[in-house]
This record gives sequence, C-alpha cells and structure tokens, in this order.
Amino acid sequence: MTIKFCIADRQPRVRYGMRVLLEQQQGWKVIGEAAEADELLMLVQAGCPDIVLLEWELPGMPAEEIIAQLRGSHPGLRVISLSGQPEARQVALKMGVDGFASKTEPPERLIQLIQKNLPVSRIY
Repeated sequence: MTIKFCIADRQPRVRYGMRVLLEQQQGWKVIGEAAEADELLMLVQAGCPDIVLLEWELPGMPAEEIIAQLRGSHPGLRVISLSGQPEARQVALKMGVDGFASKTEPPERLIQLIQKNLPVSRIY
C-alpha cells in the first residue's frame, strides 16, 4: 500500500529535503511538488494524493483559500501545514489543517505528525 504526497513550498531545497525524508519511509511516495498555489491545486487535481504538505506562506493565494479549495474538491485529503513561524500554528489549525509542523522542528517530528494523520484506510 502506497501513501501519496504532494509537497508545496516555495523553496526548492525544502521540497527536496522533504522528498528525501518522505521517500525513506516504506510505502511513501511523493507524486508532485509545487512552488505556488495554482500549481499545487493542479497537482492535487491530477494526482489525487493522500496528504499535502503545505507551506503556510505559499505564494499565489492565502493559505485559508488554498485549504478551502482543497477541502471542497477532495474532502478526505489530509493537509499538514509547515511554517518557519511557529506562531502560525493556532491560525493554521483554526483554518482546518489536520496538523502543523514548524520548519525549525527535527524531521522526526514531521514523520510522527504524518503517521498520526494517515488516512484510516491507509494505515498499515
């Protein structure tokens, strides 16, 4: 069973690091990367991931609007927000993300957060 991810972050280095981290986990695969909001929305529509890792400050549109569009078109999609600003956690959670990780936290924290947010039908 494969868990499919889309990574949305403006920084190529961050996307690369997340891809490497995720694909080290058995059964996890990154199916797309986006540097801005419209690109992410197209990727999700085309690839139907299980989880989106969303930079809270992703260029192109406010995060709240991105989340609303993702939820409207893919209700079962898990959205985990990431930010270099830990104070964004409360706002992100209020806006409906499934989880929030600070970019300053160790990578293991992101893996744990993802594991807690795996779609029920995909837990193995």
